[in-house]
Amino acid sequence: LREQFGVGSLDGFGCRGLTLGIEAAGAAVRYLRETQPSAGLGHLHRLRVRHSDREMHLDSATIRNLELTRPLAGDHTGQKDATLLSVLDRTVTVMGSRLLREWILRPLVTLGPIRARLEAVGEFVAHLQARAGLRTALRTVQDIVRLGSRISLGAANPRELLAVKQSVAALPEIRTLLTSFRSSLLQDLTRSWDDLADVHALIERTILPDAPISTREGGIIRDGFNIQLDELRTACRDGKGWIARLEAQERERTGIESLKVRFNQVFGYYIEVTKPNLSRVPPHYSRKQTLVNAERFTTAELKELEERVTGAEQKLHALEQELFEQVRAQLARETARLQAMGTTIALLDVLAVLAETAAVNRYVRPEVDEGGTIRIREGRHPVVERLDLAGGFIPNDVLLDLESNRLLFITGPNMAGKSTYLRQVALIVLLAQMGSFVPAREARIGLVDRVFTRVGALDNLAGGQSTFMVEMTETAQILNCATSRSLILLDEIGRGTSTYDGLSIAWAVAEYIQDRRHLGARTLFATHYHEMTELAELREGIKNYTVSVRERNDEVLFLRKIVAGGTDRSYGIHVARLAGLPGPVISRAREVLAQLERPSAHVAENSLLSPQHSVLSTPSDDPSLPQPHPIIEEVRQMDLFSMTPLEALNRLADLQRRLQSPIEEDSKT
Repeated sequence: LREQFGVGSLDGFGCRGLTLGIEAAGAAVRYLRETQPSAGLGHLHRLRVRHSDREMHLDSATIRNLELTRPLAGDHTGQKDATLLSVLDRTVTVMGSRLLREWILRPLVTLGPIRARLEAVGEFVAHLQARAGLRTALRTVQDIVRLGSRISLGAANPRELLAVKQSVAALPEIRTLLTSFRSSLLQDLTRSWDDLADVHALIERTILPDAPISTREGGIIRDGFNIQLDELRTACRDGKGWIARLEAQERERTGIESLKVRFNQVFGYYIEVTKPNLSRVPPHYSRKQTLVNAERFTTAELKELEERVTGAEQKLHALEQELFEQVRAQLARETARLQAMGTTIALLDVLAVLAETAAVNRYVRPEVDEGGTIRIREGRHPVVERLDLAGGFIPNDVLLDLESNRLLFITGPNMAGKSTYLRQVALIVLLAQMGSFVPAREARIGLVDRVFTRVGALDNLAGGQSTFMVEMTETAQILNCATSRSLILLDEIGRGTSTYDGLSIAWAVAEYIQDRRHLGARTLFATHYHEMTELAELREGIKNYTVSVRERNDEVLFLRKIVAGGTDRSYGIHVARLAGLPGPVISRAREVLAQLERPSAHVAENSLLSPQHSVLSTPSDDPSLPQPHPIIEEVRQMDLFSMTPLEALNRLADLQRRLQSPIEEDSKT
């Protein structure tokens, strides 16, 4: 690496002590040298260290679950690319598109750079005409970062040099547009601006505007750039004039009007005479080739002209190739400047497109601070709100902090919007920390160091992991890696196993996250376990919220509004009916649910599987459904206030004996 960068130490790049990083970078450079020995690596002129304390690390599960750059495999919205990247990416340069993707996947975690980006985006939002002019100018800039690499590697063709010239030509106009802005970030860009005027002048002076892609075709270098090249071009033009005059001379001499002097790569120059005119061919013509309808000849004079013209053309192509390579090598010395301006152009493109998105979609500037509060008023999901939804998108509020609102339970039916709510909070936080405005009426974001998600359920068949194992593995990663400054999204923890196992695990996970001795992280926890809402009464820092529902005439309307409080209903049968389950199945499910919801219900083993009671039977008192235990009914009917203590004790002993009798009989058998 020291040899590559021409330095005595790598400490100047901030690499002191980063042994593994240095080894990896050195291995990459060595690989390039061994696999591309003829290519120069001059464009690799520095190292950049990524600091984990400046950028947020997003794990693969979070990137997937939040659909940052790719939609989930099971997405059925009809949108082929319903992702955060697809919403934001209206960039006008390839470099800007790459940088935007990088910003989405690596949000910032330090306040200064975030506020600098937000300030710049705010200026672009406020100045519509300047923003539009800037984006128009940026459209003419091609991928000069990649073009710089190709120039340095000696792989750039003439058209690519012209693309560099076209791109560089836009730089003065872009700089002029920037001078009217006052944000610190944009002023820093203006102060370090490089018009690359010398690069533009070199290409303008040397490369023809209509130069071909391949250097083998010639016609690359302008007249006047090299005297020897101009002389060879004159010789070639004169030689071809001699050929044309020879053709006219031979036609007149032989009287063959159809005589032609032509050229191909195999035979060079030749005289072609059709079969009917062969009798007029002079004796000094030497036959070269016989065709079906013609014959080809040469003469001593034609051979002399051919040597003169061909020699000039060969010298011309060789010299032009040499001159082009010299120009390319001269440009290669400016690769660092070219790529630096490419990085600047990409930054401007991203800032401008974030402003464009904010203006078009009614985003607001978030207040980002180092506190622990996340307060969002009328927040919206940036992707879902763009879908064609009946009734439009319903915005929602959220309040999370490190005190009394650390963990929010979200209950409610399927399809009511719980998962969308969880994701939109995370996306708003990520947008704010990448320096973007956010889809809300108002937002205050206390910095988070990581965002963790446990959403959805997928098997990992190749890895031999069940849905539940994947769920538990992701949950374990969250509990082991999150800090009190993290944001955690949990959706239906424990649903991949039995009800009581799942409830127990979900309960314990919630307690662990809520407890400041372990985590105390800000958490949104969506669940169907209504028992979980009891934790709000038992533990401080936990609040219950639910998705509001309106019931009318046996119909259920999901209002998609998050309100304070819990719920004890899931409306699963209603969702099943919407999904198209047959009527008899829905009716039977309602009967089973009615029996299961009786406070005294006792589930007999396999009673619901009785073949004589199926979706075709509709008795109101179905013996296959859970029945109340007779002793429980007897206890319910006792009048304890009319009994003496001794009578009550005797009655209790009798009930205990009757309950134990079946167990004793079973043990004997």
